[in-house]
Amino acid sequence: MLLLALDSSTPRVTVALAEVAADASVRVVAEHADDAGNRHGELLAPAITRVLASAGAVPTDLGAVACGVGPGPFTGLRVGIVTAASIADGLGIPSYAVCSLDALALAHRGDGRAVLAVTDARRKQVYWARYDESGERVEGPEVSAPDEISALAQGNLVVGAGALQWRDAFPEHTIDDSDPWPEASMVARLAAARAAANAPGEQLLPMYLRRPDAQPPASLKPVTPR
Repeated sequence: MLLLALDSSTPRVTVALAEVAADASVRVVAEHADDAGNRHGELLAPAITRVLASAGAVPTDLGAVACGVGPGPFTGLRVGIVTAASIADGLGIPSYAVCSLDALALAHRGDGRAVLAVTDARRKQVYWARYDESGERVEGPEVSAPDEISALAQGNLVVGAGALQWRDAFPEHTIDDSDPWPEASMVARLAAARAAANAPGEQLLPMYLRRPDAQPPASLKPVTPR
């Protein structure tokens, strides 16, 4: 089965095409990433087209879609989720949700240590989750100020762009500078067991963790008659 995986929960847009075997093993056949900034909507569709073309595949070859659902900032995250849901609906294939922090942590699992995965949440905050030595998530995802989670870093390998941005909040802790973004290839690996089992598709619900800045007014303003 061909599985299309994507993540747009950070300023980096990443897409991968993976071949999933019956035993849930994964072979990544193509992947692409772009530093998107705020251009997720402009870059994601071309990245998907490029990945399919480089593998000699077309959309109708896909058997499932997997998407990183955050946590992440509102606009970029919505772009990925809406795109993945539209592909799944249009092709009649299942979609699977993956926590983007899980994908980030999985890339560092081979270190054999507990991991604290941290991404930027803006407003001087970070999204984070903590994982034990086996890679199981044991706490989070949550959103906090960097100094509020400094103690959690004790004994953990700290990874992610949020940790690099707020390095001073993690003094004397081991920060891995490599692979600071969730990668679509890791999203594919985390969805592989469900895809191989032909599990029913899931609704792709974004992990926002906080309320949006824009809110509807609590009451209507009176209109002065002319």
